[in-house]
Amino acid sequence: MKSFCSTFEVVAAVLVIAACSAGSSPDGNGAPAATVIAGGLDTPWAIAFLADGSMLVTERKGTVRLIDASGRLQAAPVATLAGVQEIGEGGLLGITLHPDFAANRLVYLYYTYSGQGGGTLNRVSRMTYSGGALADEEIVLDAIPGASVHNGGRIKFGPDGFLYIGTGDAGGSSSAQDTGSLAGKILRVTAGGQPAPGNPFDNEVYSYGHRNVQGLAWDGAGVLYATEHGRSGSLSGLDEINKIEAGKNYGWPVIQGDETRAGMEAPLRHSGSVTWAPSGAAFVGGSLFFAGLRGETLYEAIIQSGQVTQLREHFPGDFGRLREVVAGPGGLITFTTSNRDGRGSPAANDDRVLRTDPADLASARRLR
Repeated sequence: MKSFCSTFEVVAAVLVIAACSAGSSPDGNGAPAATVIAGGLDTPWAIAFLADGSMLVTERKGTVRLIDASGRLQAAPVATLAGVQEIGEGGLLGITLHPDFAANRLVYLYYTYSGQGGGTLNRVSRMTYSGGALADEEIVLDAIPGASVHNGGRIKFGPDGFLYIGTGDAGGSSSAQDTGSLAGKILRVTAGGQPAPGNPFDNEVYSYGHRNVQGLAWDGAGVLYATEHGRSGSLSGLDEINKIEAGKNYGWPVIQGDETRAGMEAPLRHSGSVTWAPSGAAFVGGSLFFAGLRGETLYEAIIQSGQVTQLREHFPGDFGRLREVVAGPGGLITFTTSNRDGRGSPAANDDRVLRTDPADLASARRLR
């Protein structure tokens, strides 16, 4: 069933496959429901929910936007970071809140910038959120290798209270195997940017051998999983879901797909010759949900006993390229499109923030 649902922003109406409330039931044909929360964003990359149900959303061009709990996109940005370099896949990417945000109001950001001499780099900084604005930027971790491709960009605080940072190889695949480089890694640092105690190489590196990590998520037992982009070009595919452990080598560029080598970890699941281009990830109801950019699908990986036992697809092709997936209030799944990133075909109201109820997805499976 299709209907038009009003929003409080300048977009007069948006097309959704649902009734006008989150948690709508699937239709009689078994199609799951998705509600458009807001539209008209410019390449949103990451979401951080505030306690009142509103959300801070990064736009790759360098702005942070506020969508209030009613779904209204505030006209003025919360912040505009003048130093952001939107180049290729780079720009303002990840966002996350300090675990003690209620007391210190600290928001962390990951973005691409032009270093001295014109080289492209990435950094993590933090700002204070007060009075509806972000201010007082402080650099937390600097000089992460960057390029027009493979900048990683996902940042999240883990259950241990440390900040995890997914980086890319910045187009230089050999750096992923160098534990002295910040490229092609998952990093773990303190809230102030220092190497976390117990890191395996006495620096910021937590795991290595990664090509381009864009999704980080922990299950209910505190186990970390990551989504990672595989090879590109005429042989594109072999995107990965990995179970992440400290000090482990995830193989790029030495092994891919089903290949094995002593001392290197094979993925729990890879995409074969199909390209997911996986990005944001979240555990909801025991499943790992992750966004597909080229796959244009909300994927659901069923993980049992540390193995992916089933991979399900939701909304294939319905909304175009998908970038972010987060667990929102009430156990609902919030996800974004990325159709204005130069590789999509944007609709009139793109890019959008959408919401779906995992119970609806389960019901739709039963009806098919």
